[in-house]
Amino acid sequence: MKKFLIFLLITLGFTVLSAFMAEKTDVMGLRSMTLQTSFDEHDGHMVLSWTPLPYPCFYKVETYSPTTGLVEGEPAQHFWGSGITMKASYDVPAGAIPMNYRVTAYGMFGPLTEPSEPILNPLHTQEKLSPVTIYHYGQNNPASLMPFLVWHSVPNAVCYEVELLSGKPAQEGGVLPDKANHLDSTQQIFTNGWQADLKKYANRKFIYWRVRALDIHHQPIGEFSPAEELHIDASLPQPNHPLLNEYDQMPGFTMPIYPVYQWIPLHNAARYEVELMVKPPAEENNGLATPDAAWRKVVDSSAACYDEYPRPYAGDYYWRVRGLDKAGNPIGVWSDTAHFIVKQQPERVPVAVLGDSITHGGGAVSNSPAALEYSYTTYFDFPCLNLGRSGDTSTMTMQRFEQDVLPFKPLNLIILTGTNSLRAPNLNPETIINDLEAIRQKCEANDIRPIFLTLMPINPANIQFAFRTITDKRWQEKLQQVNGWVRNQPYFIDLEPYFYDSSRKVMDTKFSIDGLHPDIIGKMLMGEIINQHKDVFRK
Repeated sequence: MKKFLIFLLITLGFTVLSAFMAEKTDVMGLRSMTLQTSFDEHDGHMVLSWTPLPYPCFYKVETYSPTTGLVEGEPAQHFWGSGITMKASYDVPAGAIPMNYRVTAYGMFGPLTEPSEPILNPLHTQEKLSPVTIYHYGQNNPASLMPFLVWHSVPNAVCYEVELLSGKPAQEGGVLPDKANHLDSTQQIFTNGWQADLKKYANRKFIYWRVRALDIHHQPIGEFSPAEELHIDASLPQPNHPLLNEYDQMPGFTMPIYPVYQWIPLHNAARYEVELMVKPPAEENNGLATPDAAWRKVVDSSAACYDEYPRPYAGDYYWRVRGLDKAGNPIGVWSDTAHFIVKQQPERVPVAVLGDSITHGGGAVSNSPAALEYSYTTYFDFPCLNLGRSGDTSTMTMQRFEQDVLPFKPLNLIILTGTNSLRAPNLNPETIINDLEAIRQKCEANDIRPIFLTLMPINPANIQFAFRTITDKRWQEKLQQVNGWVRNQPYFIDLEPYFYDSSRKVMDTKFSIDGLHPDIIGKMLMGEIINQHKDVFRK
C-alpha cells in the first residue's frame, strides 16, 4: 500500500510539473495543436469527440448559435453556456437551432490550448435541408409490424410526409415522391415521429422509407431524407403505448410554469389520457391509472397536452400518457414515465414574463411550448421565469396576476398580452388598455417594476389560413392605440417596428407562418431586442 501511495505521489508531481512546464513554455506545442473532432449519434443523442492531449487535463466546451443580425449592437453569436469534462467527448443537444462548439484544454494552472475553431453540429450543415432519422431498422435491428419512425425536427416545419418504398428511389433526396417504387405515403404527421402500420408488408424482408418536412401549405421545406432500409420481423412484439417526445431539447431545458406534455402518437388512438404524479408510478408500462395521481386529463387525438394549472411548487414531477379508443377504453398500456424538476426560486425572482401564447411559447402551428426554440425567453442573456399561458386574452392575463405572479414577486415583470383581444371583433382597444393599466397598478402596489412590450403586428390572411378565424378589420387602429399607451409608460421595449413586411402593414411571413405566433427567427429577434434594453430592468 505504501509503495502504491509513493507511486501515486510521484505520478501526480510529474503531471503537475508537466502541466506547469507546458503552460509556461509550451514545450509540447499544445498552443498550436488542432483538436481533431467528430460527431457520433445514437438514438437521437449527439456526442462530440476529439483527440485527447498526451497527458491528464480537462476540457471546457462552449456552445454558441448565430443571431439574426437584425438588432443593432447584438453580437454575431449567442452564448448558451459551457460545460467541463475529463473525457475527450461531450454530449451536445441535437436541437432545431444551428449550434457550434469551441473546445479548450485546461491544466491545473489555466488553458493549455487556444479555443478550437467553431465546430458545427452536422445536423445543421446540410447543403440541402432534410430530416435526419433517429431510429434505424437494419438487418441486425429489425422493426416490428408497427414501428416508430422518428427523426430530428426541422425548423418551422408544420407537418411531415413519410413515403414507403419497395426499393431505392431513382433519385435520392429531391422534392417529389418516387413513382417507380412508391408503396404508400402520408402527410398527416404533425410531429417528428410516426408509428407506421406495416402489416400489409409482413411477407417482405424489408422495404425503404424516407421523410420530408412540409410548410403550412404542404409545400416541401428542403428535400426527402436519404432512403433507409426498414427490415421487418413480424414475430417481434408491437409497441402498445405512445413514445415520449423528449428529442431535440434545448440546452438546460426547463418545463414552462404551465407545463406542456408531448409524445409521438400511437397508431389509431382517438384520444389520450395524461396523468401527473409527484412520485414515480408503482409499475412502469402498466395498464392501471395511478390512484394518487396529482392530476389527469383526456385530450383529443394530438401529440401534446397543455396543463391548465401552473406548477410553481419546487420538487420532482412525473408524467405519462396512454392511448384511448373512441369509447374511452385504453389502448395498450401507459408510456414510459417522464421526469422534470421545478427548481426552488429565490424569495424574489429577478425577472419574469407574463402573457399569452406568444409568451408561453410554441410556433409554426404544430410546435408546442415544450419546444423551447419557439420561446423568446430562450434567447435572453439572463435567467427568466416564464408565466405565460396559451389562450389568454388581456383580461385573462390580468385576472390571474394574484395567482401566478405574486407567489414569485419578481423584481421585474415583462408584460406582453392583448394580441388575442386585438384580433377579436367587437372588442374595443380601451378594454386592452384598461387591462394593462390594471396590471400596472397591481405591479406598483407590490413593488414590481412593470416592463411593457409593444404588441407586434399580425397577418390576417395567414391567420385565416392557419386557424380559419376572421380578424377584426380595425386591428391596425387598435394596435396603434394600445401601443401608444405602452409607449407612454416609464418602462417599455418597442417590438412592433421590427416585425413588418415590406408593405409596413402586416407581420412578415418570415417571422410567423400562422400570422400570429412568431416562429424561431421571430422568437430569436424578440429575445435579442429585449437583450439590448436591459437598462430598463431594476437590479
